[in-house]
Amino acid sequence: MSVSWWVWAVLMLAIAAMLAVDLFLHRDNHVIGFREAALWSGIWIAAGLLFGVILWGWQGGDVAGTYYAGYLIEKALSIDNVFVFALIFTYFAVPASVQHKVLFWGVIGALLFRLVFIFVGAELLETFFWTAYVFGVFLIYTGYKMAFRHGEQTPPDRNPVVRLVRKVVPTDARYHGDRFFTRIDGRRVATLLFVVLIAVEATDLIFAVDSVAAILAITTSTFIVWTANAFAILGLRSLYFCLAGLLRRFVHLHYGLAVLLAFAGVKLILSETSVGKLPIPVTLGVIVVTITVSIVWSLRSTRQAALSGTAEPRS
Repeated sequence: MSVSWWVWAVLMLAIAAMLAVDLFLHRDNHVIGFREAALWSGIWIAAGLLFGVILWGWQGGDVAGTYYAGYLIEKALSIDNVFVFALIFTYFAVPASVQHKVLFWGVIGALLFRLVFIFVGAELLETFFWTAYVFGVFLIYTGYKMAFRHGEQTPPDRNPVVRLVRKVVPTDARYHGDRFFTRIDGRRVATLLFVVLIAVEATDLIFAVDSVAAILAITTSTFIVWTANAFAILGLRSLYFCLAGLLRRFVHLHYGLAVLLAFAGVKLILSETSVGKLPIPVTLGVIVVTITVSIVWSLRSTRQAALSGTAEPRS
């Protein structure tokens, strides 16, 4: 799919405008409640779905179907981002009133990381056929780790990037409102909120590799891959505040995400064999069914545990 430069320019301006509006409306440090988060989540999801409709009228059903498949898998994988963000915020005891600021800049970082990986990954797949096997095996292994080693979380302050920043940048181990930097005794130092931001950005970097590799299994069109990623990531902050209180009920969701990653890996490998690319309706069907089954399974398990008065089921 060939797209003119001016289409890219319009798209980038539209994304920048949406981010500016989001930043302006949340310029005060207020705690984002469920109703506000749900409203914004609805707006971001509607924008993502509407863009698919525009693609349908502009490029046809096949292109729109490919976009929707990519959008769904990216939206599903972004839920795992939410789990990790909740872990980071809990670990560092981040005040609720400043969490939105960290997530806003986290979204910016996620978009930039994905933009780089998309063009590099797509170019590698187009130039070297064996890259598909490498990415495929990587996705299958990532799916395995998510399914069977999901509970092995590294404490955020032991993240190599966070530890490096703490060594290089003078840091005060306290929060100073919503500031990332402050002055203490005339010396400019980073606050604990900056350390939290680095932890979030380091997490975004890891998730960017997984998610971009997964969607490249569906298409190597940089425009489709980027738009699917962008519209899925734009609503990540609202999604966090929507789901933060419900995360404990999604006890089996990581199995569904693991299946999607492994499926993407197999699909990518098959694309370089005589089987070729799987039809988009098949891909969409697998994504929708997998997400639905894992969520329903999670909700039923936690509901049964609550009714029986037992502890919540462990995944």
